[in-house]
This record gives sequence, structure tokens and C-alpha cells, in this order.
Amino acid sequence: MNLNAVWTIYIFEMRRFFRTMTQSIVSPVLSTSLYFVVFGTAIGSRIQEVEGTSYGAFIVPGLIMLTVMTQATSNASFGIYFPKFIGTIYELLSAPISFLEVVAGYVGAAATKAMFIGLIILITSFFFVDISIAHPIAMMAFLTLTCISFALMGFIIGIWAGNFEQLQLIPLLVITPLVFLGGSFYSISMLPPIWQSITLFNPVVYLISGFRWSFFGTADVSIGLSLFAIALFTGGCLAFIWWIFKTGWRIRQ
Repeated sequence: MNLNAVWTIYIFEMRRFFRTMTQSIVSPVLSTSLYFVVFGTAIGSRIQEVEGTSYGAFIVPGLIMLTVMTQATSNASFGIYFPKFIGTIYELLSAPISFLEVVAGYVGAAATKAMFIGLIILITSFFFVDISIAHPIAMMAFLTLTCISFALMGFIIGIWAGNFEQLQLIPLLVITPLVFLGGSFYSISMLPPIWQSITLFNPVVYLISGFRWSFFGTADVSIGLSLFAIALFTGGCLAFIWWIFKTGWRIRQ
């Protein structure tokens, strides 16, 4: 693998992030603060605990996942769409680098940005609630895998999108609703049995459940299923990206 090519793409994308670093930090901090005010105070006053954890602390993993998934997807989709939009993607295609190196550069940068923002939200949450992390290594592992997997999906969206409006279509109409309905602010055990069964078809449930387990040691589904879901999703995205570069779908057309 040409590590110089990967590093060049990675640094180029990260420089764009650091140019807007203030906006990138202030926005998630303000959003997190508002969520704690609305959910932690208003709803938390009525729901004291969920599975033995204070409601304010319980929603922290969901808040992090909500932001990380949308940020990883948006950053990766814009990162690859912009070269396609201005035509510089043909320089990448003609360069002596493989599709894995192109993907590693763009996806690595998008995942890094999302992880950075996720950690900022985690730090912000300590100012609002008393929270401890039962399995810090597992927490970082789940966070890293989630950032990478959704950055891969964002890369696919960036290739698929035909205009800037379509870049926001999937994150707004698919990812955000799935996160809200995937137990980010509640435990699916609180739902009626029929809705618990339906919710298990939501793939985001397994990601949030595994991430919450790393904080509190409790989960709605088994950790094995959570890891399998992440591996399956990541593998599916990689296979689809390989097919895109092999056929030139939406790139050479």
C-alpha cells in the first residue's frame, strides 16, 4: 500500500477540518447542551432512572452515537463528492494508487473528525451529569468502528449523490430517524413486546446497545450481536465500494 498517497489525502482533508475547527467544536457543544436541557431536565425530571442509571447519564451514549453517525457520514460524503463535482477525481483515478488507498485517505479523515467531535461531546457531558465508563477500551473500540463504518457509508453516498442536496438526503431522512428510533434516548425494554420485536430490525439498535454497554455494563442485545452487526455493515460497505471502483459507477459516467 502507498502510505504516502493515503497520508496526503488524509492531511488534505484534515486541514479543511482545522480551518473550521471553531465551528466544528462550538456546534456539537451547543447541541449537546440543548439536548441535556431538554431531555435531561424536562424528561429527566419525570424519568429518574433507566435500568439503574440516571436518565441524564443514560442518554449520553445515544447523544454521542447520534452525532458521530451523522458527522462521519456527512464528512465522508462531502469529502469525495467535492472532487467529483470539480473534476479532480479523475486525477485520483489516473494516479498510481489503488481504490483502497483512496478510500483509506478519505474515510480515515472523516472517521477521525467524527471521533474527535464524539470525544468533545463526551467531555461536555461530564459538566452536566455524573457518568463513569465501565469499559473504556471497549468504548473506544465501538466508537472507532462506528466512525469507520458510517464514514464508509458516507463515501458511498458521496459517489452516488448528483448534487449537494442529495448529500444531506440520507443523513436527514434515514440515519437520524433510525438513531432516534434505535434506543438512543430510551431502552427498548420500555417498549411494548410487539414494538421491541420490530425495533430489532433497526441495525442502529445493535450499535447503540453495544456502545451503551461499554458505559454501564447493560445492553438491550448481546455484545456478540452488536459486533456482528458492525462487522456485517462494514464488510457490506467495503464490498460495495470495491464494486463502484471496479465498474466506475457514478464515477466515469
